[in-house]
Amino acid sequence: MHKNAKIYIAGHRGMVGSSIVRKLTNQGFTNLVVRTSAELDLRNQQQVKTFFETEKPEYVFLAAAKVGGIVANNTYRAEFLYDNLMIQSNVIHNSYLYGVKKLLFLGSSCIYPKMAPQPLKEEYLLTGELEPTNEPYAIAKIAGIKMCDAYRNQYGCNFISAMPTNLYGPNDNYNLETSHVLPALIRKMQLGKALQENDWDTIKKDLTSHPIEGISGTATNEEIRAVLGKYGIKKSDTETSITLWGDGSPMREFLHVDDLADACYFLMQHVNEPGFVNVGTGKDLTIKSLAELIQTQVGYTGKVNWDTTKPNGTPRKLMDVSKINDMGWKYRIAINNGIEQILKYTL
Repeated sequence: MHKNAKIYIAGHRGMVGSSIVRKLTNQGFTNLVVRTSAELDLRNQQQVKTFFETEKPEYVFLAAAKVGGIVANNTYRAEFLYDNLMIQSNVIHNSYLYGVKKLLFLGSSCIYPKMAPQPLKEEYLLTGELEPTNEPYAIAKIAGIKMCDAYRNQYGCNFISAMPTNLYGPNDNYNLETSHVLPALIRKMQLGKALQENDWDTIKKDLTSHPIEGISGTATNEEIRAVLGKYGIKKSDTETSITLWGDGSPMREFLHVDDLADACYFLMQHVNEPGFVNVGTGKDLTIKSLAELIQTQVGYTGKVNWDTTKPNGTPRKLMDVSKINDMGWKYRIAINNGIEQILKYTL
């Protein structure tokens, strides 16, 4: 990619897309094309066609998607399947129609079978049943990989795919109903600490930045306390407690989104192979260990309870990253340093 190439970043306001914009900007690229969802509904075939016909981008980073944690994935199954299938189908097809030189499609580690051997190698795709709670999202992402491969095989399009592990970083989603595990843990620990210290100014500042349904701007402290209790953040006369889903045993790998953006830039510059590649650290830890790490860095000293009636999700999801490592890319931001960094941007 030359510095004045026209590059379209789909999903530029999301955590991944915004990181890619930062990376490209820092590398000196000046002709970036972006659209908000209000300006361009990527689910709308005609709107996407008109956009590509008018703008004719040379390169596309397809980071737009409907995303969420285990609760959102399991609750909004139809939306996760429909929205993602429509978004990626419209962008990939019109990238072919209007001569995009190269496209990078971004998926997720949830594409792999629930009980696949660990670490997860690229060849394990479609070798077993998916995790039921996020099956619709996974099916959509698998379809995106196969669509890129099909357009390469039939039309010679240079479309590649990358499957990142669990991500965190600036512009993450801290909604307690739809967020992924790491930002949810950070927010719960921070709110727990503030509640423990009766720091209502901090709690109200948090609620202004990340509103919670059921809490208005004029809510009393007791009303706020009641709603926080529904999310497992409670304080009694004797202790403050936070309740987390599952038993804390599942193991997860986490990658800072700026490392992913660096990997995306690397792949677009240097890799033209068919198929997809895993992007991660190759290291994991239990959710309980993650919670303890965040608890220590936040400074929350209250009790942490585990609700074992709630699902754990996939037991382990560790990526085999030997393929991308062999290509010449490796992550740089360790989990403890990454969490310390993003705590500066939350409460």
